[in-house]
Formats: sequence, C-alpha cells, structure tokens
Amino acid sequence: MEGLQLLAPVPYFLSKRAVSLPPPYLLSVIFRRRSSVVRLWCPRACAVEVSGGGRMVMELVGAFNELTERMNVLSSGSSRLLFKCLKLSIPILQASPLSPDGRSPLSKALSVAMVLADLQMDAEVISAGILREVLEAGELSMHEIRNQIGAATVHLLHESLRVKSIPSRMDVLDDDNAAALRKFCLTYYDIRALILDLALKLDMMRHLDYLPRYRQQIISLEVMKIHAPLAYALGTTCLSLELEDLSFRYLFPYSYLYVDAWLRSHESGGISLIDICREELLRMLKADPLLAELVDDISVKGRYKSRYSTMKKLLKDGRRPEDVNDVLGLRVILNPKAGENASEAGERACHRTHEIIQSMWKEIPCRTKDYIAKPKANGYKSLHMAVDVSENGKTRPLMEIQIRTTEMDRLAVGGTAAHSLYKAGLTDPEEAKRLKTIMLAAAELAALRLKDFPSTNHKGIEVDQRDRVFRLLDKNGDGKISIEELTEVMEELGAPEEDAQDMMQLLDSNSDGSLSSDEFHMFQKQVELVRNLEVRDDQYKKILDEKLHMADDSGLIQVYNKEFGNRLVS
Repeated sequence: MEGLQLLAPVPYFLSKRAVSLPPPYLLSVIFRRRSSVVRLWCPRACAVEVSGGGRMVMELVGAFNELTERMNVLSSGSSRLLFKCLKLSIPILQASPLSPDGRSPLSKALSVAMVLADLQMDAEVISAGILREVLEAGELSMHEIRNQIGAATVHLLHESLRVKSIPSRMDVLDDDNAAALRKFCLTYYDIRALILDLALKLDMMRHLDYLPRYRQQIISLEVMKIHAPLAYALGTTCLSLELEDLSFRYLFPYSYLYVDAWLRSHESGGISLIDICREELLRMLKADPLLAELVDDISVKGRYKSRYSTMKKLLKDGRRPEDVNDVLGLRVILNPKAGENASEAGERACHRTHEIIQSMWKEIPCRTKDYIAKPKANGYKSLHMAVDVSENGKTRPLMEIQIRTTEMDRLAVGGTAAHSLYKAGLTDPEEAKRLKTIMLAAAELAALRLKDFPSTNHKGIEVDQRDRVFRLLDKNGDGKISIEELTEVMEELGAPEEDAQDMMQLLDSNSDGSLSSDEFHMFQKQVELVRNLEVRDDQYKKILDEKLHMADDSGLIQVYNKEFGNRLVS
C-alpha cells in the first residue's frame, strides 16, 4: 500500500487533470465523481480500490493544499479553521445531489473558495464560502455550524445571507435605486460578506448557461447594475471586470461576439499575439543577469482588454478600432529575494524590467506612469507603460504593460480598501468610517460607467393593459391564475404540461400555487426588459459592424460574417 501514501497532494479536480506521481506506483487514476470508489492502477500490483473514506481523504488533502497554496499569508489558527471546515463540509457535499447547473455541490463550493483565496481573503471568509453551499443543501443549521466551526464564521454566513436577499426586495432596478442599494450595502454590511457574495455571483455567472435566456438576462442586468460596480468600489477590480464581461455576454450576445472576435483577431498563425509577446518578454527577463541578482522568480501574465470596456470605447467615445490603445496587456510580477532590503530590491527590479522592455520595443513616453515612485492615494503601486509591437509594416494596437512585485500585485488584486480593513482588524471605527467613505465615492464613480445601461423601470406597460392580459388568462375571474388555467394556455400553445409547472414555480413568489396580479405584472416587466435588450443589442451590433469590418490594409484582420453565422442562432 506504499503507493497510496503518495496520493495526499492529489487535488480535488482529479477527474479533470492528469496526475503525475513518482513511478512505478501510479500509471493512471480513474475517478468516478458520483461513485464511492476510486480505483488506482499500479503497474506492479493489481488494481487497488479506495473506499469512500479514502476518496474523502483525497478530497480533503487536495482541496486544503490547493487553497493554502493560493493564500500568501496563513497562520496556524487559520490552517486549523480551514481544515476543520473542509472536514465538516466534504462528506456532506459529496453525498448531496447535483446542483441545477449540473455541477456537484463540492465542486461548486470549492470554486467559490478558490476565488476568495485568489483575492487573499482570510480563512474565515473562505470557510464561510464553502459552508454557504452546505447551508443551501439544508444539511446543517447555523446553530450546528456555530458549535463546530465558531461564531465568527457564522456571523459572516449570516451577513452574506442578508446581502443575498437585498436585490430581491427591489421592484424596479433603475439607476437611482441601484445606486442607493450599492450605498446601503457599503454602509451597513460587513465588507467581507460583500466580497463573499461577489465571489458567489461570479461563480454563478460562470455557469449560467443552463437557465433560459430571459432568466440569464434578468440576472445579468442585476449583476451589471449592482454587483460589478460594487466590486469596483471595493477595490476588487478583477472581479468587477469579469462580472461586466459575463453580463455583457448574456445581455448583448451579438455585440459581445463582434468585440470578442475582433480582439481575438490579433493572432499570428493561430497563436495569440499576447502569447508571442509574453514568451519573448519572459525569455529576455530570465536571461538578464542584473535582474537575476534581485529576484527569485518572474512571471508574465497576458490579457486582452475587457470586452465590455472595449465596446464602451468604440460606441460611446467615438473611437476607431485602431485608436483603442490598451486592447493588449501584459503584467510582469517579480518576487524579490528575501531579506531586509526585499522592498528596495523589488523596486529596483521593477525599474530594471522597464529598461529591458525599452530595449525590446518602442516605448510611448506619454503613456508611462510610475506609481512606484508616486503611489496612488489608496496605496496602489505599479509601473505602467505602453509599447508599439508593430512589425514588418503591420500596424498593431499598443501593448500596455504593468510591472510590479508580488506584494504590489497582492494589494492591487485583492483590493487595497478591503486589505486595509483587515489590517485595522475591523475594530477601528474611524479607520472603517474613512475607508467606507472612500468606497462610497468609488461607487459613485462606478455608477457613471453604467449610466446609459438599460433599466427595468419601463413605462410601456400601462396598468389597464396589464390587467387586460391578466383577465384573459384568469378565465374563472377569481383574481388569480391557477395551475389549471396556466396549463390550458400551455396546451393551446402546443407546450407540454410540465412547462406550466416550471413556469408556475418560477413566477409564484409566495408559493401559494397560483399567480396574483402583482406576480404576473413582474413577469410582464421581465418580458419587456428582454425585448428591449434585444433591440439594444441589434443597435449595438450595427454600429460595431461598421466599425470592426475594417480593410486588411489597416493592419486589422477582418471579422468575417461566416464566423457569426456559425456561432449565433437567430
């Protein structure tokens, strides 16, 4: 059984990734997600079956290792809390049925936990993120979690459930109400609970395809109006950008594909221009002897500009595609050598990296910003520059490059405001008050970015028109639409009876088995919202069609209609 001891580091996503362990013990691994047995094939022995308990241990160790590797700072107390939470949650979530999106509850919980770990949240927040799925499964009560995990984690769970319920109380999601809601959240809720809720929203948006389109759009509009700007206000820009892009994809699918295809058109021989530049830069940095004396490790990450941000610049600023300069981006992250002068060495390494890049590409002087020498008011540090990567007479968009140390990156990605609240221990009222003032101001700025976005406050449906449609469906005139009346309408439309049951369950907010006039009115508002979004998407698509179908001699590769014909269904 010596080979089994090597399985401790196997990550929870074993079924999705090849596992490399020292030979000759492991040739391959078969992991049946819903099975209680994991079978290990050993070349020098017969197949060894690991029981459900063995599988849970593998999940426990793998998940713990994966999470702690992503967390830069972890005390012994935090380790114990996280391990205790995983021990409690894994057996429950493994035994739970699949979620509506087809994922196992354990996979869902750990996905949220990974997002929180990447944001450098502490063990309490990550544990609360995992336990939210346990609560949703109805397997444990708050009281039981308090007894086994502790009061602090239960407080975060309670706060996150309060945050979850806020948007559903709003009848109209117009700009004023959305702004008021964001202010309310920032003022009255634990910042960590807000970040937990944002991580849950991001995970949900990444797995939204199982829902009908109109539900995708309703949820996406809420995320675009409330959660994306809230993430921006909290300093978690990476969350904000991904939430915006995912919402954009569902709200305006045609426009999204136009922008996405144009961004991906910057390729050479099927290889992304980002990847070409990233590999070339990484090779040059690792070959530099001066830089090697200052740092232990170098990483270079690439990204295309956010689809939503690109669309805004093309539509609202009147820019031509070739004038959108920060379409391409690289981020250099330097890990300085440990020691008393690590901070100074890190800054020197950043400036040395700047010099190396200057030797590779033509720098655009007016785009260089040294936030290391002069940090932003919120403490943000990084060196920004833009370079021209055009070659062989072919014009390309400028490449934006950010240079920072691992510590600078941790603060930038995790959110400086949230980090400051942690450093203050959430016990300094003046510090918390000051930071929340900053966040409220940031929320106002975030609201301006979405000012022209569609609203659910439509006045096209008059009250008498709403009542007229409701009365037509309420055939017996008792003031409500019963399941029998809804089924009759479905049959008249040629739809199966189970569709009526699904629709009733979706719209019956008070679960009394029928639809009131108010419940039906909310449904009609959602229908009109979806119709308005489709009209807006058509308008955006026409403008983008004109802007992005550029001649090849402009240096941009054409976006061909064939691609959209293959990818879109009208």
